Amino acid sequence: MLTLVVLVSVIKIYYIMEDSKFKSEYEQMKRDGFMNYENKTNIGHKTLTLNENTIHYYISGEQSNPAILFLHPAFSDHTCFYKQVDYFSQEFRVITIDLIGHGLSKVRNNKDKIDKSTEHIIEILNAENIDKLHIVGVSMGSLIAQHFALKHPDKTLSLTSLGGYNINRTDKRVENSQRKEQLGWIIRVIFSMDSFRKYLGTVSAFKKEEQIKYFESAQGFSRKSFTIMTDLSKLIEDRPNPLRNYPLLILAGEKDIDLSKQMAEIWHLAEPDSKFHYIEQAGHCANMDNPDSFNETVYNTIK
Repeated sequence: MLTLVVLVSVIKIYYIMEDSKFKSEYEQMKRDGFMNYENKTNIGHKTLTLNENTIHYYISGEQSNPAILFLHPAFSDHTCFYKQVDYFSQEFRVITIDLIGHGLSKVRNNKDKIDKSTEHIIEILNAENIDKLHIVGVSMGSLIAQHFALKHPDKTLSLTSLGGYNINRTDKRVENSQRKEQLGWIIRVIFSMDSFRKYLGTVSAFKKEEQIKYFESAQGFSRKSFTIMTDLSKLIEDRPNPLRNYPLLILAGEKDIDLSKQMAEIWHLAEPDSKFHYIEQAGHCANMDNPDSFNETVYNTIK
């Protein structure tokens, strides 16, 4: 018993020291101006209440322009697209969302899980009188984007996936990798959410300033938010020959882990008319690490 108490105390001290060091680096980068970025575009902040849950979303660009929706990765929020909003708002109606349990979209009714996001998106489109749109998803956001396109191909102008994999094919390698990753999260989450958020930044972005930006974007994800993530697996199942009548662009960061890149390439090979592209000098969230290349690649595909 004493040994266990000592071990727990040592782990707790470790995370306190780790958090203190990181926060010092974070404050220094803010003072040095690395974190100074303000969108030039006027961004409207709106809400939608469904089943007691309030979903926050953000919209910019001319109402008459074609719509494009960006869906963020797990644990982050809409701010991870801060370098896409200005670029795409020049010619598109840009929508970003804090998915349920993320950012300002706090968990109120636990009956709604992350798999309900497709329904939330439909309600937002109805509220904004948008019939069709281009949809771009990063990591978990790409799974939701695929699910939306699967359920509503008539509303999908194009689908872009970054750091994702095909939800229409189950794969044990992905399941095993995710299981191992989740085990590593548990201790961090128990002792320090900031340590967990910092870790997410290091595995999601390649550049130090973007790692810290990701850390910032994960502040709205709480321990309670984990309750809505349990149904994410419901989006993934073997579906032979799913209907797709829209362009598909599959992207991966050059610096992402090997498994993520392999799954993107396998998906591309299974979709012979899809387009595939690596974003250089970028990690899992390549839209943050190399926004110029990401923005240009997506734009050239959907225009």
